[in-house]
Amino acid sequence: MVKVTCKLSGLEKSFGRNHVLRGIDLELRSGEVTALMGANGAGKSTLVKVLCGYHFADAGKMELAGKPYSPTDAADAISKGVVTVHQSIDDGVIPDLDVATNLTLDRLTEPGVGLFVNDRKLRRQAREVAESMGLTMDVRTRVADLDVADRQMIAIARAMARAPKLLILDEPTSSLSASEADRLFALIDRLRAEGVAILYISHRMSDIRRVADRIVSMRDGAISGVFESDPLDYVGAVNAMLGHQMTEVDIDPVSGGKPVLEARDLRLFEDSPPITFTAREGEVIAFTGLLGSGTTELAEVIFGLAEASAGELMLDGKPYRPASASDAVTKGVFMSPKDRSVNAVVADFDIANNMTLPFLKAFSRFSFLSERAQREATSEMISRIGVKCQSERDGIGTLSGGNQQKVMIGRWLLKASRVLLLDEPFQGVDIGARRDIGHYIRQTAAGRTTLVFVAEIDEALEIADRIIVLNEAAIAGEYVNRNVDLNSLVADVSGPGRSRTPTPPGGVPTAQAQSTLQNQASAG
Repeated sequence: MVKVTCKLSGLEKSFGRNHVLRGIDLELRSGEVTALMGANGAGKSTLVKVLCGYHFADAGKMELAGKPYSPTDAADAISKGVVTVHQSIDDGVIPDLDVATNLTLDRLTEPGVGLFVNDRKLRRQAREVAESMGLTMDVRTRVADLDVADRQMIAIARAMARAPKLLILDEPTSSLSASEADRLFALIDRLRAEGVAILYISHRMSDIRRVADRIVSMRDGAISGVFESDPLDYVGAVNAMLGHQMTEVDIDPVSGGKPVLEARDLRLFEDSPPITFTAREGEVIAFTGLLGSGTTELAEVIFGLAEASAGELMLDGKPYRPASASDAVTKGVFMSPKDRSVNAVVADFDIANNMTLPFLKAFSRFSFLSERAQREATSEMISRIGVKCQSERDGIGTLSGGNQQKVMIGRWLLKASRVLLLDEPFQGVDIGARRDIGHYIRQTAAGRTTLVFVAEIDEALEIADRIIVLNEAAIAGEYVNRNVDLNSLVADVSGPGRSRTPTPPGGVPTAQAQSTLQNQASAG
């Protein structure tokens, strides 16, 4: 008989008139990975916050290891064995402290530690934790100096060091490379074997197929489906999450009009090969590649956040070399950045002020801001891209991560541009919302060229007229999005020598390609 680690019964939670959790009944079992799926605003984040002591439930009860469980705060939840790795990376680390202190911080607050810290012992313990996760960085390094993927791995490693009874992982692979994700999956396998109950929240079907023992779907604050028969019904889980059947994306690729943006022998780094491409009016191009392939660096060069080592860019037939991001915007080149929590969202602003921030002059007359025009434009965009909120006056922090992402994308669609750069535009966005956003981007593509930078192959296939693969800062392949040879595409993404192996009968060369095919099947 499977042991129930955590049991939720009749859980309710409201924020004012917004009824967020509606009678949640759920069992999380020892040695089992429960994948939680739900559209943005379905209540997943609120459920997690109740579990980890950030919010109190209005009604219902929780049990942990057969005993009543009602954490007073996050620290109390952790002490009882409920540990969460949040989607926002810096919620799990302290950037200004070094790796060693982050990994051992909880031990420093344990009773009986004393006033003095044995630095050598602390670093030895930190190295042990790091090695168990396969982390190779110097533990004396300040976390703020690490890249996003390493910070994510530190947050996860810190959670593992607490020996949790229930581990909650919220979109844990969103910033990880394929090899880092594989390392995380191996760790999940080990924890499952040790009897830890794991709640895994993700929009990535490839993740869910890899780790889930069962799937729980949420919709509008309630459990809309539980899928645990072998084999798992992925199509049913997606349909339960959305409340309707998902139809397959059918891209009719366009070749585009006149050239808008041209890269001529562009080198992202001193020793990298030259990149040459032409992006045409009305065309949507997806650049895809593994973490570190150069996609983000290319976006930053085009937006004036970084300088290329060599080569040139042309905008509408004229040399284009932006001195800064504001210079790029002035020239009609807009960019929605990857890390919204650091680079985009202004936490103290409401939706309207967040969305219109780059274009305040357009909503002003004689230096006076027209709040009415600002809010009308925001309200119209909210309706177009489907932001789930009460009104444009809601604080940005009241929105789910996916709805915040919609606001950031809507920001750069408010005004006409010549080049629209979208770096990981679907980060934290559910499958249905992803397709809505993709449809709107394509619908408004006339009059500009759109460059979308994504790590997930299925996201590229769902939005682009043309797909360009980057590998080690070089173009490894280019595809018109019609009857794409997935074997070849995945081989180009993975790089020489990594996936150009003989394909098994009826198979594909890599696990990533398999996931891509399964994703499309599950969405059909």
